[in-house]
Amino acid sequence: MTALHARRRENLAALLPAHEADAILVTHAVNVYYLTGLASSNAAVLVRGDATATLATDSRYIGAARSVCDDIEVIEERDVAGALLAAEGGTGGSGRTGGSGGSGRIGIEAEHLSVAAYVRLGGDPPRLSEAVESVRTVKDEDEIALLRTACEITDRAFEAVLPALRPGATEREIARALERHMAGLGAEAPAFEAIVASGPNGAIPHHAPSDRPLERGDLVTMDFGARYRGYHADMTRTVAIGEPSGWQRELYDLVRAAQAAGVEALRTGTAPHEVDAAARDLITGAGYGEFFTHGLGHGVGLEIHEVPFLSPRKPERDHGHARLEDRVPITVEPGVYLPGRGGVRIEDTLVARDGGPELLTRTTKELLVL
Repeated sequence: MTALHARRRENLAALLPAHEADAILVTHAVNVYYLTGLASSNAAVLVRGDATATLATDSRYIGAARSVCDDIEVIEERDVAGALLAAEGGTGGSGRTGGSGGSGRIGIEAEHLSVAAYVRLGGDPPRLSEAVESVRTVKDEDEIALLRTACEITDRAFEAVLPALRPGATEREIARALERHMAGLGAEAPAFEAIVASGPNGAIPHHAPSDRPLERGDLVTMDFGARYRGYHADMTRTVAIGEPSGWQRELYDLVRAAQAAGVEALRTGTAPHEVDAAARDLITGAGYGEFFTHGLGHGVGLEIHEVPFLSPRKPERDHGHARLEDRVPITVEPGVYLPGRGGVRIEDTLVARDGGPELLTRTTKELLVL
């Protein structure tokens, strides 16, 4: 995988001149993994403008680092950021580095750097907020294949849990069953803690599963996903326990139509807020706009929430991706939540493609009556 990681570092290095930086100190663990292949709780990598790099980690991970990252220099040190800065003789201020081989102005991931490392840099280091995340936005086909497998596990876990969705089973029991099935099907972990919201709890978008038993007449919303080799799936389905009432069917049909509209709008070249509007306008037109309380979706990959975000607002920062591009995985998840009554959310993970979106979660969106 070293050639793949080298290409990723080259893509990151290409962003540095625009930020008046000669190198970047990457300290966010997910980004270190993305750029080097090393999974570690204590590592940092310095990527220079010529795409060369030095990785620092401690004794617990040094063997793995030298095996996985055999194409870059590796330093063993507990203070990983400090070791890289000392090796470079770098500064974040306007001056250049002292000594030979210095990297000049070193940019930082401001959201993921310790105060001690910031002070050591001195001056005013360039802040490359989410620079690596912007590179991560467009996935390669190997990443999409891993996402596809995570979504397949998620689909199969949903099918496996359906027999347990009966009156008397609790939300917590269903959530744990989903997670057990995903593990049994090959997931390394859940992508996040499963949400199971029944009856009036369905009006809470991120309801924590409780000991409430499912009852006949409930709508039950399940939001969950598998993590496979670091990549996160995300799917939501709402089912009915017993024959649904008129208002429940009406609400479900509305959300399903809005989800289909959002998927149809998920085209390369489209701005994220335009995709959101395709679904939101339909819900608003039906009189339920105030009950759709979150954005339409978000990117997925090595983290469960990544850029871009499908939202009514134009982002303050577009991270270089003002419009959807080919090979960007993203969710589409409209929902309507009626306080005291319940709610419906339907979500899929897809990939924006030049020829139209690729659906990764394939579970039916017909209303299942159990």
